[in-house]
Amino acid sequence: MIGHRFATNGAHFAFTDRWGGVSAVPYEELNLGGAVGDDPEAVRTNRARAAAALGLDPALVVWMNQVHGAGVAVVDGPWDGGAVPAVDAVVTTRRGLALAVLTADCVPVLLADPVAGVAAAAHAGRPGMTAGVVPAAVAAMAERGAEPGRITARIGPAVCGRCYEVPEAMRAEVAAVEPAARAETSWGTPAVDVAAGVRAQLARLGVTDVEDTGVCTLESGDHYSYRRDRTTGRLAGYVWLDREDA
Repeated sequence: MIGHRFATNGAHFAFTDRWGGVSAVPYEELNLGGAVGDDPEAVRTNRARAAAALGLDPALVVWMNQVHGAGVAVVDGPWDGGAVPAVDAVVTTRRGLALAVLTADCVPVLLADPVAGVAAAAHAGRPGMTAGVVPAAVAAMAERGAEPGRITARIGPAVCGRCYEVPEAMRAEVAAVEPAARAETSWGTPAVDVAAGVRAQLARLGVTDVEDTGVCTLESGDHYSYRRDRTTGRLAGYVWLDREDA
């Protein structure tokens, strides 16, 4: 259920795998995405199970309506009235509030500066990475007192550069924006390494505490992959800070 979990200085980071839920084929089992065609009740149950496994209140998890852009929302609680804005990063200064990002090949990026009390979650697909969603999230954190040198970043399971085949023109377009993302598949064709692009962006911003799970979603049967399966579920990454009274 929780494939990877990290904790440091009161900041918590976690990434799910696909197991331990109630969704039926082709979403088996722990689909956490509410817009992929799965039974909504199954998704609610899965989100509650994942939250329980992390010791979280599912009512205090903030989800996004992800659109492959660079929009950032600053939040201090769940969305009012159920309306979820179209953004690809969320930032909070509220300790104990969990931020979630959904992926099935795109790069989930979790960020925290526990000293400043600021956390962020970003959805960095190829379009979002080139649009600068991660730098936008870091900038929003910095506006609230975070310092790049103190930020901890964790990158979750995503399709790797050896597997993310694209046309040469697309690779050239991405590389013109972020050269570090230029890649080649294991079979010698043009590719994009989105995670490498994210790591390069973080390095330029001065974020040095960066760890990557190293899991390729397309290669791993324990994770959802849109490129592999098309109709499939979504993984989640969660980040939150300890409450001061914890």
